[in-house]
Amino acid sequence: MSDLLSLADVEAARALLTGVVRITPLEPSQPLTRTLGVPAWLKCENQQRAGSYKVRGAYTRISRLSDAERARGVVAASAGNHAQGVALAAGLLGAKATVFMPQNAPLPKVTATKGYGAAIEYAGTTVDDSLQAARAFADQTGAVLIHPFDHPDVIAGQGTVGLEILDQCPDVGTIITAVGGGGLISGVAVAAKAMKPDVRIIGVQASGAAAYPPSLAAGAPVTLTESATIADGIAVMRPGDLTFSHVSELVDDVVTVTDEDLSEALLMLLERHKMVVEPAGGAAVAALLTGKVDLEPPVVAILSGGNIDPMLLMRVIEHGLASAGRFLRLSVQTGDQPGELARLLTQIAEHRANIVDVLHSRHNPRLSFGEVEVQLSVETRGPDHSATLIGALRNSGYAVTLLSGTP
Repeated sequence: MSDLLSLADVEAARALLTGVVRITPLEPSQPLTRTLGVPAWLKCENQQRAGSYKVRGAYTRISRLSDAERARGVVAASAGNHAQGVALAAGLLGAKATVFMPQNAPLPKVTATKGYGAAIEYAGTTVDDSLQAARAFADQTGAVLIHPFDHPDVIAGQGTVGLEILDQCPDVGTIITAVGGGGLISGVAVAAKAMKPDVRIIGVQASGAAAYPPSLAAGAPVTLTESATIADGIAVMRPGDLTFSHVSELVDDVVTVTDEDLSEALLMLLERHKMVVEPAGGAAVAALLTGKVDLEPPVVAILSGGNIDPMLLMRVIEHGLASAGRFLRLSVQTGDQPGELARLLTQIAEHRANIVDVLHSRHNPRLSFGEVEVQLSVETRGPDHSATLIGALRNSGYAVTLLSGTP
């Protein structure tokens, strides 16, 4: 297709970015290698400047503006990572940046964007809402819109991730990455397919915000009517026209993962790799852990970002533990007599489970006179341990209800 970028476009972007962005590490992943049975590597864009790959495309785009255009300022729309990339790049290039963000944008991303010198405006509840506001601002003020994904310069800049992967792992068989609007995967596919035509390129979307599968089925970009996912970084309602052309032509498959899959992936990356990754940034690993991806070894998973709200991280860890059968919330009915709570807690301790919190209540209308409800959060060693604990409590005469978690 005539509108596709070339390898030369990506190489030119790399020349622009030399000395500006980091060449991020490619780390071996023993846990993934054991799970998949093939060599697996992690491309750590979560360690990039501003915490994600986005600065690559933003800097490439802004650096190619004329002096007059930069003097008018730039405007962008983002839930966080593109915002930080634009703010950083604009600061390096002497341009004023205004960024429109959804009203529910994570506070650490807002704070970081301000820290890089951008002015923040809030608009709507999705990136698409913010993008409409950014376009209106550009029309009113003359500021140049730096699109988060649907521009040749942005795609070329993001494609430099692909060049680095081929430098670091020349025999790569599969590259897998998160997909929102499609800028990263488009650029990576341009570079990788040109250098190694048989490499498989796989995209991953959150099932609650997956616009690419229906778009690819329809043969044109389709707009979602709603989205719901913890992966705010890839919650894009419609593919870009240019990125859709690249994905439909160059990408081998796009799969989806659930929020539970994302939580488990983030927990594994935190525990086993000591990597802090946001939900969107761990989407590639989540897809690999589900086993639903056809792989050609060796495999490189791109960790696309590491900008996560600490409060969300706490919830994701709990969610990941629950999905992995290592965190339970239980309701246990017991007698309202002195020593009954101690007896229950002692039995749990004897099974080597760790109690996180306890709520003791006499006021549930479902309870009979002389009964109490004890709600507990319990850490276990996994599904087998959880099932053993619940079975033992029931065998002791307790009425046990699983409120969350996997026994």
